[in-house]
Amino acid sequence: MTRVRELYLSVADTAAKLLAAPEVADGWHQPSALAKLSVRGLAGHLAGQVFFIPAVLAEPVPTEPAISIHEYYARVSWIGSDLDTPFNQGIRSGGEEEAADGPDALAARVATCVEELRGTLPTAADRTVRRPTWGAWSIGLDDFVASRMLELVVHSDDLAHSVGLPTPEFPAPAVETVVDLLSRIALRRHGATDVLRALSRSERAPASISAL
Repeated sequence: MTRVRELYLSVADTAAKLLAAPEVADGWHQPSALAKLSVRGLAGHLAGQVFFIPAVLAEPVPTEPAISIHEYYARVSWIGSDLDTPFNQGIRSGGEEEAADGPDALAARVATCVEELRGTLPTAADRTVRRPTWGAWSIGLDDFVASRMLELVVHSDDLAHSVGLPTPEFPAPAVETVVDLLSRIALRRHGATDVLRALSRSERAPASISAL
């Protein structure tokens, strides 16, 4: 099993436990820490980062050319986009639909999916994958796994904060992988000078170098 798959499974297991926390069920119909997104919708979106793995593996190997994970993040249109774009509206409605059966059912589905992935992901072929919403490209499975790990780490923090829980502890190598990806995205969005200053000089740091 590749290292990124091992890390992903650990992160996904932690996210599954967070989704099963009673605080998530208690706050289900409340607003989340993210604008225009309820706790239910955020939980559904978080869960989707687990469900996406078996979904892409069930599809035929794509014929579209493969690009790197960094090129993938350079091409997607949703980074920094307005909350009311059709894509972001779809994220919100999709999260709500994913969680339509309630917190207990969602948590159980995620736990079952993680357990199934423990048996299938380690030995999955080194292939390319893609989602139907993408352009005419694909990415390697391990790159896709890394991108879903980024989503799990970031949105676990969002969900925990939304319901008054501490941010879950993730393996240091998983967080380092996510931070590496976010740093590269931030460089493209804000430029080298702002990122360097934000990381090294509080006197000249910009107001934000948010990657997403």
